[in-house]
Amino acid sequence: MKLYSCETHINHTLDVFVAEQGKFPIMESIAEEEKLSTNCAYCEMVALYVVANE
Repeated sequence: MKLYSCETHINHTLDVFVAEQGKFPIMESIAEEEKLSTNCAYCEMVALYVVANE
């Protein structure tokens, strides 16, 4: 599972991940070149973080 999140929705994204996967995820900042083309899973803002299990 991989979710992208903006600053506003990062807490919600972490909660959703833990609820669905049953474990704490790895949270990393998105590389500058990826920020331009990646939107938050919950709004239209640019994603700053990727929350994943790998």
